[in-house]
Amino acid sequence: MFYMGIRKLRNSIGRKVKSLRVERGLSQEKLAEYVNMSREHISCIERGKNLASTETLYYLAKFFNINIKDFFD
Repeated sequence: MFYMGIRKLRNSIGRKVKSLRVERGLSQEKLAEYVNMSREHISCIERGKNLASTETLYYLAKFFNINIKDFFD
């Protein structure tokens, strides 16, 4: 049961990151460059393979000029 909650959270955050990236017309490569991460890491977050760390969410929120809590809506 707990595992299903984490998977849902990973997928939800991933969809939000991808949506914000696409809205701004950015490739994964460009976003990765702007937030100093690898394209592979961005891809894994967007696909829900990895749960973004608090630090990663902080940098993404700062880049997208949103509140970190917006990733959890």
